[in-house]
Amino acid sequence: MATAADTIRDIDGNVLSADERHRAIAAARADLAGRQAEANRRDSALWARVSSRDEWEAFSRPSLAALRRSLGPPVEDGEPPDTHVTASIEADGYRIENVVYESRQGVFVTANLYCPIREAGPAPAIVIVHSHHNGKHQGELQDMGVTWARAGCHVLVMDQLGYGERRYHAPGPRQDYRFRYVTAAQLHVIGDSLMGWMVQDIRRSIDLLLTRDTVDPGAIILIGAVAGGGDPAAVAAALDERVSCAIPFNFGGPQPEAEYPLPPDAEATFNYMGSGSWESTRNLRLSGRDGFLPWAIVASIAPRRLIYAHEFAWHRERDPVWQRLQRVYGFYDAEDRLSYTHGAGVLTGSPPEATHCNQVGIEHRRLIHGALHRWYGIPIPDENQERRDETALTCLPAETRARLRVRPAFEAFRRVGRERLANARAELAALTPPERVARLRRRWTAMLGDTEPGDLMRVLATRSTDVDGVRTRRESMRSASGAEMAVLTLTPSESTGRAVVLCVAQQGKRGFLANRAEEIAGLLARDIAVCLADLPMTGELQPGSDRTWRGAVTSMSATEWMLGGSLLGAKLRAMRGLARHLRATWADVGVWGDSFAATNPEDFADPLIGDDPDPNVSEPGGGLLAVLTALYEGHVTCAVARGMLAGYAGLLDRAHCHLPHDALVPGVLTVGDIPDLVAALQPRPTLVTSPVDGRNTAAAALTNDADLAAWMDAHVARPA
Repeated sequence: MATAADTIRDIDGNVLSADERHRAIAAARADLAGRQAEANRRDSALWARVSSRDEWEAFSRPSLAALRRSLGPPVEDGEPPDTHVTASIEADGYRIENVVYESRQGVFVTANLYCPIREAGPAPAIVIVHSHHNGKHQGELQDMGVTWARAGCHVLVMDQLGYGERRYHAPGPRQDYRFRYVTAAQLHVIGDSLMGWMVQDIRRSIDLLLTRDTVDPGAIILIGAVAGGGDPAAVAAALDERVSCAIPFNFGGPQPEAEYPLPPDAEATFNYMGSGSWESTRNLRLSGRDGFLPWAIVASIAPRRLIYAHEFAWHRERDPVWQRLQRVYGFYDAEDRLSYTHGAGVLTGSPPEATHCNQVGIEHRRLIHGALHRWYGIPIPDENQERRDETALTCLPAETRARLRVRPAFEAFRRVGRERLANARAELAALTPPERVARLRRRWTAMLGDTEPGDLMRVLATRSTDVDGVRTRRESMRSASGAEMAVLTLTPSESTGRAVVLCVAQQGKRGFLANRAEEIAGLLARDIAVCLADLPMTGELQPGSDRTWRGAVTSMSATEWMLGGSLLGAKLRAMRGLARHLRATWADVGVWGDSFAATNPEDFADPLIGDDPDPNVSEPGGGLLAVLTALYEGHVTCAVARGMLAGYAGLLDRAHCHLPHDALVPGVLTVGDIPDLVAALQPRPTLVTSPVDGRNTAAAALTNDADLAAWMDAHVARPA
């Protein structure tokens, strides 16, 4: 005989037809693209008003200030970095010093410094930021170091964070590159950014060079290699006026993936803002909102020297960014300080027609040599290849590593995160409970973007049926902001309208029906209605099933960050609106956020990213949305959060963390953590069960588990 729970499991969880789902998801994508286009139009409209140097500086200075803020709190450097030369190699016409220096407290940089042997006064110094392919030992980097050192320059090539000797994850094909996603996630939650830490490393590299009398402080040249090196090089050059010349590859203008040749209307149609992806250095958070688009970052280097650099063929006549750069340099009468270099072919082509390279190829260096000769008198050198084994370029032998107490970078992230969280909690503790709630609301809105639901929901379509004593109501809804939702409400056939529980999870309505049928049946038996809601980007409104670093949702989430919002904020806005909508029908409203994602075993080994099978990714958004909805909506009587993160601080406990991009909250540990949200809800009842840690393994619960239906029955009604 079928039970009440069996009846629940058999209910069809779909509200939308296949065509309706497709249209709703397409509309969400179109909305995001439309806001990107609006950011580009806004930028172009402001640029069109610029006709002088003063107007350009009025345009660029606020965006540079916003860029600086976006990177994270500034680091007080104080004295030049202590530098440890752990080995030296004497060669024909140059010397290599293997050096280690501290970028920030407890964070050490490994680098090879190529020095000229015969020095006739202070000489130019070149800092090379490598690509995302390989660290400092890669052959093209060695070629450039040797070539320019023999030409009389100092050349510093560092390992970027997480690369080479700074690696603290398992080695493997492209692991240093892919691990940047994890590093960026951890830095975001402490209120910093991967770009900010990369720029700090570059700044300290310049500090190191300027401690040497043989370096000309007016001739600091910064090169950012293809495939990711140009991103931090451009930002560092824009923010550090000690950089005399910048050569950022593949940043600011058309990317290697762009259409070639460019269309005739590229000035009007080019995507100056860019789009989000898992690579956080290519899509800087808040850049679309605050105006520090890549082209503007590069242009702000003016009137200092700039070589606009492209890995493949370059459509000079139609490149709208090149046209803007020429105008900006013209404002300073500095056209002779602007040059370019480029390769041939397209990204999808093969050598030799396409000039693929690992860092900066010989073809790209030819034009660079000419410009540096004109500007600095650096002799146009013969290209040299004297490549050494990686072991010869090692900077951190075991003895030095032990003496300096070099630790994995995530431990530095954890220390900073704990300090900031402690400060935030001290500030919260000094407030009254109402002040604490008000502060948390303000600060979370600042992190998530617009969370205000606006007007009541618009019901687009409704269907009602009765199934074995359960009344089902299917509704397609649209919020005031245009977000669509699919809602299935279950009520007892003899409902008195006593109370309703609003239920959300990333897996949506069908996840609740399949996994929580017993609890739902228990609620209905107690005359408590259940509203199962697919918020935007959840349930049947998900744009794809891949919730890992490479999925479509990651790109959409990162794009939202660029625009100043977040997918989590959009979901919260929709859920708050729905909670208000339900209040018009039921006397009391509770919220229940859940996750049906499988956890990882406690002792599992983190796999190679993108090569081994993916680990189970947590889905903490449902529980967090329930807690946040209760925080913002005072009429919500109680909250249940199941499968939520025990706290964002847990993301910093190990080298790896496994959660989707749209569950990240930039800067959260500067405001408080999840336990602080839960505490702020008191005296309203909150049940937190089955929490997970940063690696999606089971964590200790904040509250004891309970029979959910009985717990909700006891707490959903507002006290008399």
